[in-house]
Amino acid sequence: MFDPKKLLDDLLGSQIPGTGSTVRDKGGQAVQMAKDNPLATGALAAVLLGTGAGRQVTGTAVKLGGLAMIGGLAYKAYQNYKNGKAPAETAAAGSPELLPPPADTSFHPSQAPQGEDEFTLMLVRAMISAAKADGHIDDDERQKIAGKLSLSGIGSDAEKFLMSELETPLDLDTLVARAQTDAQKLELYTASRLTIDPDTRSERGYLDLLAGRLGLPDALVDHVEATVSAAKVPAAKVPESGVPESGAPESGAPESDKATASSRW
Repeated sequence: MFDPKKLLDDLLGSQIPGTGSTVRDKGGQAVQMAKDNPLATGALAAVLLGTGAGRQVTGTAVKLGGLAMIGGLAYKAYQNYKNGKAPAETAAAGSPELLPPPADTSFHPSQAPQGEDEFTLMLVRAMISAAKADGHIDDDERQKIAGKLSLSGIGSDAEKFLMSELETPLDLDTLVARAQTDAQKLELYTASRLTIDPDTRSERGYLDLLAGRLGLPDALVDHVEATVSAAKVPAAKVPESGVPESGAPESGAPESDKATASSRW
């Protein structure tokens, strides 16, 4: 059996604890495929899953493991929403100083009622579903992805899991049902938004549909958009150090009415 947390780190290109490199860096041989399929991307997910995302997480977010990154971004978005900040403030602030979610909140993986490993797999499935949103993963693309996975060194069990998920028809009802708390719903959406940049109608439509199925308030979704956007910059602008070059980050979501936090969180 594979380690779900390691797989999530692999997909997000998170920094390996105790080292100065990321999983994406270690998978350099696999990313060498860029010569054959030049996808300008920061997350290994975008390469392995065949998406065309051209932006990557940078700053303090990339130093966290995958679970902490997703939880930290979701928690920060929620805090900004609860405190009545406008999403435009987050966008203007640039790359956020990101910390793991507090251990005593429902955003921390240790609080997952279904168990940390199963919660992690939920997030991985959310990322894969998002990657399939534009409908571009056909049989030929799956074969290419299978070859890339075999080069990535993630392990045969993880390969089988990913390929099985890629071949499974999109099922939003099942995916949404796996999120058992309101915090998990927000983290599921955050993981999906991290995987893709909604540059097409199908991708934007998928994220809108997902937010609706999860029952997320529009103002809260705007804060996730702004928080994730502030943590991502064009891949071409991120040098090997992981520190973005000068230039404005991706603009955040449009400012919306200030919202009061729901007591259910």
